[in-house]
Amino acid sequence: MNKRISIEIPEPMYLLLNRYADLHGFDADSYIAQVLHRHLEDLDDIAAAEAAMERIRNGNSKTYTMDQLETELGFKD
Repeated sequence: MNKRISIEIPEPMYLLLNRYADLHGFDADSYIAQVLHRHLEDLDDIAAAEAAMERIRNGNSKTYTMDQLETELGFKD
């Protein structure tokens, strides 16, 4: 079920939003939803990458060189 939110933005941002929405063939609401969705996915990816880096720094995750990976997967003789 979709939920509606309301925000206030400055007039120049509103005009820019409508211009970009038109450029991409969306109405402003759809464009905002798409941009917000992409941004939230990016934040989730960043959090996962930071967690992986923390595991590596703490020695809780092993890393491999490309040569090691190729050998392990049988791509190198």
